[in-house]
Amino acid sequence: MSPSAAPAPAAPLSPLTRRSAWALLVAFALIWFCNLDYRRLVHPDEGRYAEIPREMVVTGHWLTPRLDGIEYFEKPALQYWLTAAAYEAFGVHAWTARLWPALAGFLGVLFIGYVGLRLGGPTLGLYAAAALGSCLWYVGNAHLLTLDAGLAFWMTVGMGSFFLAQRSDRPARALGWMCAAWAALALATLSKGLIGVVLPGAALVAYSAVNRDWAVWRRLSIAPGVLVFVAIAAPWFVAVSLRNPGFFDFFFIHEHFTRFLTTEHHRTGPWWYFVPILVIGLLPWTVVFFVLVARAWRLAPSEPNGFSWQRFALAWSAVIFLFFSASDSKLPSYILPVFPALALVVGWQLAHAPAAILSRLTLLVVAAAGLVTLAMLSGYPALVGRIADQRQPAGPLLAYGPWIEAGFALACLGGAAGWWWLHRERRTAAVLSMALASLAATQLIMSGYDELSESRSSEPILARVTAAHGGFRTDVPFYTVRMYDQTLPYYLGRTVVPVDYRDELGFGIDREPEKAIGTIGEWQRRWQTSEQAYAMMAPDEFEQLRHREVPMVELGRDARRVIVSRR
Repeated sequence: MSPSAAPAPAAPLSPLTRRSAWALLVAFALIWFCNLDYRRLVHPDEGRYAEIPREMVVTGHWLTPRLDGIEYFEKPALQYWLTAAAYEAFGVHAWTARLWPALAGFLGVLFIGYVGLRLGGPTLGLYAAAALGSCLWYVGNAHLLTLDAGLAFWMTVGMGSFFLAQRSDRPARALGWMCAAWAALALATLSKGLIGVVLPGAALVAYSAVNRDWAVWRRLSIAPGVLVFVAIAAPWFVAVSLRNPGFFDFFFIHEHFTRFLTTEHHRTGPWWYFVPILVIGLLPWTVVFFVLVARAWRLAPSEPNGFSWQRFALAWSAVIFLFFSASDSKLPSYILPVFPALALVVGWQLAHAPAAILSRLTLLVVAAAGLVTLAMLSGYPALVGRIADQRQPAGPLLAYGPWIEAGFALACLGGAAGWWWLHRERRTAAVLSMALASLAATQLIMSGYDELSESRSSEPILARVTAAHGGFRTDVPFYTVRMYDQTLPYYLGRTVVPVDYRDELGFGIDREPEKAIGTIGEWQRRWQTSEQAYAMMAPDEFEQLRHREVPMVELGRDARRVIVSRR
């Protein structure tokens, strides 16, 4: 124990029986996986990360990732392989496209629960899993098709394995856990690049410096660990570099250093960009965490070897948060790996904080949630009136309203139930009430997002055109003019030809220029000489081309897109 730390109060034993634990797991799984196929895939990320593995399955080429038939090297291949394997096993569907992120999120909750069990007993394990499985941002991102849920899972396995290695007093078992940690970081690197190993390394440096625990470096099993890491991570990078000259410079220089140090990717944000994301994303545990975080640091116990997992978890979270805050490229999901670490800390806070403090904090959360719910119920139509525009009409936003309102109301009821149980000294019932209500509320809000699919996905317009005109011929080209809807190739089931569009396809287009058309003039020449062809474009682009008397037959349109044919 650190010299300044007072003994932490003993955590109460969990009242869960084996039967109730299994019932809880089944309920959690049913709520977690219930809506994977309900929502249509949306632009851009879901379309992109569904299409790349679809093309792997169709072509049989799994080494070089391709998006719309064009070489695509912005990210490594691990998640593409896992999704392609799901397609091979179960077919190409929205739920198989989202299966790996959802499974990664689910397994992350179970793993954090196991780590908590090993570190502090069944109560910590249950509370940490409940905290993570109900965090708004963690749940939401695990049900979106991006790479971040998979990255967060592998980094969590690396962090948790490292914790268990520090706790073990048996050298062979400690070595096994450290090798598992190195393997997980290799898989994180294969998921999204060097941040999978750089950020954990930076967290270790920060923890050692702040906690003055340099002895931990001697317990990293560096020699066998590096061998494990290289054996897992290196083969694909070597093979794809040999097959594709230019990959190394693009992936390691452009996609890592240029992305972090410049605004080239147009993902800028102020220094406080991730502050509201962290505050909102940690709900319903935000108030508990921030009010008690200093107490958690002060009372954090240490292992006999001097290691403190609570302090490391906080250092880990701070490093990741500050790293991306300093970056000139910001997206909301970048800080997802902080939530599993914070869930362990929240679990410890929930297990050890006095019931009276938790009751007051829960009442504060319930009161705030109640006010927000009332504001949503009374003010949502007025809010829609302010944010609706030509590209996002008011109708779908109003249809989304009841889902949001129901989600807020359910979360508020869960908080009220938690406060009621705390007053009756039923801490576990309180935690589980809040956790399950928050999970179900987030799933309601996620499901309702499909009301906006008309403007976020190409599936509705393609379905209308198919119903009205009998589908699209597969033996003629389909162009996307000065735009690129990432969901279009996936829902068409075929690649399309970009016209006067580069963006993230630029590197691949430079290597294979025949797979795109560089100018509108060249496209017009091809279009005029075609017997039949299709094109998608923005409405204003359609009007300009129509005024230039380009022959087009309108097949369908929505607020963002127009689909035309040659005749």
